[in-house]
Amino acid sequence: MSLQLGDVAPNFDAVTTEGNINFYEYVGDSWVVLYSHPSDYTPVCTTELGRTASLKQEFDKRNVKVLALSVDSIEDHHGWVKDINDTQNVEVNFPIIADKDRKIAEAYGMIHPNASATATVRSVYIIDPNKKIRLTITYPASTGRNFQEILRVIDSLQLTENYSVATPADWKDGEDVIVVPAIKTADIPSKFPKGYTEIRPYLRTTPQPNK
Repeated sequence: MSLQLGDVAPNFDAVTTEGNINFYEYVGDSWVVLYSHPSDYTPVCTTELGRTASLKQEFDKRNVKVLALSVDSIEDHHGWVKDINDTQNVEVNFPIIADKDRKIAEAYGMIHPNASATATVRSVYIIDPNKKIRLTITYPASTGRNFQEILRVIDSLQLTENYSVATPADWKDGEDVIVVPAIKTADIPSKFPKGYTEIRPYLRTTPQPNK
């Protein structure tokens, strides 16, 4: 059975391009983006790993660590990193897991037999500091991942973790948010002093509370 939202992410030990790690120890109290690649030296994934490296400051300010994974060898990974750095004008600054025995991929449901019996699909997991899975996305091999969307989801998750709000369609950090239905309209002024707009009794918006 595949992992679902709210499930605890399995712990694992791994060989990576930055040395051996234990997942839980490496993560500590951070959020995590864990994502998989079908294999090394693939063109779309080369651009994705380069983009991840270029966004390090964005991940750092959100207290997010990134881990990539494929089932190729650590030797292949090191060679691929050189290509990524050269072609994408970056320095890869996060670990890439060499999951040659596919144990991690299988624990996380990254092998989809109808897509490939041997390679991981292009999965993304966002995992919170309590090691709970908060988002899963699976992309087809032909479509590069949208890292602005991944950052947007992290912003939403971290905001809604601390305030009784939800984020509307296409929301971006800094825009108005929705007051959750559990908050009575009469209680909104005391909880959200910036004011609110009642569009419908069930649809109330307020300026983002942490801005």
